[in-house]
Amino acid sequence: MTSQGAWAASTSPPPEESEWVARPRLAPSDFPTLLWRERTLMVGVFLVIFLIGAGVAMSLKKLYSAQSSVLVRLGQEYVYEPSAGDAARGALPANGQVLESETEIMGSDALKEKVIQDVGYARLHPSSARAFAAAGPARKQRMIAQAVLDMRRNLKIESAPDRPVIRLTYADPDPVNAALVLNTLLADYLVYRRAVLLAPTASALAQQRRSFEDRLGRADAAYQDFLSNNRIGDFEAEKTSLSELQAQIEQQRYAAAAQMKERAARLEGLQAGLGQLAPEVGLYRDIDNTGANKLLDLKLQREALLSRYRPDAQPVRDLDAQITQLSSALASGRAQGQGAARTGLNPVYQTLQTEKLQLAAEVAALRESFAALTEQSAELTERRLRLSRIEPRFQALSRDRDVLQTNVRDFTVKEEESQAAREISANTNDNIRIVQRASPPAAGRSLRKPVLALAFLFAAFSAICAGLLRMFLRPGLPTPASASRTLDLPVLGMAAVK
Repeated sequence: MTSQGAWAASTSPPPEESEWVARPRLAPSDFPTLLWRERTLMVGVFLVIFLIGAGVAMSLKKLYSAQSSVLVRLGQEYVYEPSAGDAARGALPANGQVLESETEIMGSDALKEKVIQDVGYARLHPSSARAFAAAGPARKQRMIAQAVLDMRRNLKIESAPDRPVIRLTYADPDPVNAALVLNTLLADYLVYRRAVLLAPTASALAQQRRSFEDRLGRADAAYQDFLSNNRIGDFEAEKTSLSELQAQIEQQRYAAAAQMKERAARLEGLQAGLGQLAPEVGLYRDIDNTGANKLLDLKLQREALLSRYRPDAQPVRDLDAQITQLSSALASGRAQGQGAARTGLNPVYQTLQTEKLQLAAEVAALRESFAALTEQSAELTERRLRLSRIEPRFQALSRDRDVLQTNVRDFTVKEEESQAAREISANTNDNIRIVQRASPPAAGRSLRKPVLALAFLFAAFSAICAGLLRMFLRPGLPTPASASRTLDLPVLGMAAVK
């Protein structure tokens, strides 16, 4: 093989005299020429890789894919029933979650192992049947695990969003085995899903219910002993009646206190009024009119004298003096005498005295009533305080008793419901419908052509990569154009080099 070298118009220093080494500068137009120089290497790499890929493709067997589909709807097993309490009772998952759950159950290794046991390892892997029959338990388990791994690769489970359908595809070199494995998988899945979704909880619920019943019996006995020791028939009723009775007594007590104060005030007022009244008063009194009559007689005498005398006569003036003196005495009261008078009991004084006695009696009665009501209120208060002291114990006993009664009732209902749901689910799968059962496929599918195509493409790509690697690793300047670009000098000539 010969190659062409390029030399420059000007001399360059010898390599031993200079440390500078030129790095070839290549252009895309140089690649075809350079790759053609490496054609032997590229053809060799291509043939090696392609022949290996062709051998792998020829060893592939034709696979027959059986198909089936399952309709999944929401069922009773997905309704949340808490073991204790009512928090989130009746909660439902989304349809996508139900599909994911059912898909996970279908793809579980435990279900695949059950299918292998039902179909038979020898039928699924006839080439390894004798080795499986002669193997020990540990080796059999490893061979079954390998068979599960092979089934996992050949089984395809698909589901689409917002579509309650799961599609299953199983590929096998034998079309009959493909359909048999898929149908067995569906049959075992209907049984296995009940074991997964419906765990046996009836016995646990019954055991818990019996435990609550025993605790309820002890709580009832403690509750009754408490009532008997404290001589209480109904705690709440007695507490309510004591509260109402004390409210009534307090109302009566306040009313008695108000009446007692009101009557005491009236009694005090009566006593003050009686101090200002006389026990006796005058019934009547005669008036003495002697002075007035005398004055009238004197006036009559004067009138009689005027008929005989002049007004300035001495007799008339004497009578006028007497009349003036007597009038002055009457006016000043000197000539007024006391007449006959009669006295008797004062009726106002008697009335006030009678009312005073009545008020004093009422005050005494109200005082006794107030004292009795105060004593009764103190007794009721003491009784209520006693109930208040023992109320925490009563509340604790009542709370424990009520909680245990509720738990016994709830667990009894849950036990019956769990038993009924398990019996119903053991006989039916209402929410799971097999839309299409698998049948032996008529046509198979082989991967020989895709593998050959991939082997060809990979071999070609590897050959080109090998040629490029060899091209870049060659020393020197491979073409005149790259020499001109690298040295930045014109190329004047080219000679063949052996």
